[in-house]
Amino acid sequence: MTESRLSAADFHLGSGSYLLNHSVGRPLKSAEAAFHRDYFEPWQQQGEAIWPHWLQAIDGFRAALARLFSVSAEGFCPQSNLSSGLTKLVMALPELARAGGKVLLSEQDFPTIGYVLQHALPGGRDQIRYIPVSADVTDPDVWADAMTAEIRLVFVSHAYSNTGQQAPLAEILPLARSRGILSLVDVAQSAGILPLDLSRQAPDFVLGSCVKWLCGGPGAGYLWLSEARIAECEPKDVGWFSHAQPFEMDIHDFRYHPGANRFWGGTPSVAPYAIAAHSVARLVEHGIDVIRAHNLALQRQVIDALGERVVSPRTEAQRNGSLILHVGARQTQLAPALAAAGIAIDERASGVRVSPHLYNSAEQMAQLVEVVEGIG
Repeated sequence: MTESRLSAADFHLGSGSYLLNHSVGRPLKSAEAAFHRDYFEPWQQQGEAIWPHWLQAIDGFRAALARLFSVSAEGFCPQSNLSSGLTKLVMALPELARAGGKVLLSEQDFPTIGYVLQHALPGGRDQIRYIPVSADVTDPDVWADAMTAEIRLVFVSHAYSNTGQQAPLAEILPLARSRGILSLVDVAQSAGILPLDLSRQAPDFVLGSCVKWLCGGPGAGYLWLSEARIAECEPKDVGWFSHAQPFEMDIHDFRYHPGANRFWGGTPSVAPYAIAAHSVARLVEHGIDVIRAHNLALQRQVIDALGERVVSPRTEAQRNGSLILHVGARQTQLAPALAAAGIAIDERASGVRVSPHLYNSAEQMAQLVEVVEGIG
């Protein structure tokens, strides 16, 4: 079924200008009815048949992700969040089971990645290698130099939230394959704003969530595994839904599910996936490329007006969905001034983060520019 394109009127936006989409996307108004249909109605009306309806809602979540990333739905396993999925994956990879295999990541990655790896890897910190924060993660040569013979897994954030940078996946992933290095892509900050075809880019693993640009709320995380890698993964954190036949109910006999579900675990949550399935499907139907084009147009408006006060990359292919603003000595005045004007943003050490979505407008960007120019 084809629905009309989305507009700002289709979202719960509140007052003011909401530019915090790198943190939490705004909910679709239609999500409430979809959630009631797929979650509450089966609970209210069904007897023993509740779970088939609920599992169908989770299948809908997988199907929406499959359309988003242009791959089969069977490769996705729901996860509560990215940290949990990363823990399960790292502990399941034979290449990392011995302290000799190293993991490469950037010091610009979200801190939870470092926390997980320090505890999930048998060698802890000794198994981690970092691209320094001073290095340009948009430069393929930086990755090439860092992917040395000791690296067994490279962790790549598609989008870096504190700098507005985008990693060059098209160069990193083939290079990793040519050197026999596994690749894991974090799409938490890019899914829904940067189009990504996994069938073409072909990483080994992907981790993500739906709370940001996908407007799906917290709790709907996911792990994707390439078909070629599933059989070699032996998760330690398992449950009855990780079983090849979950309803056999033989306590003495566990066999891994042949597919991605081996990473699922025990009785699954349903509500987060019922919400996210609807939101992801609607955004995909609207078109992620359309959303990105709108995002870039609004970014260009701000860049053209503010010039060097935008410290994100100038090249569009190196820039993700967010702009980082810094006004030098008067930076401490910027976030309070924007908040006073009803513009929702947040701030990191790199600067104020501004992330326009499909429901943001040129008029809102003009207001943003006016406030920033009033600071200096």
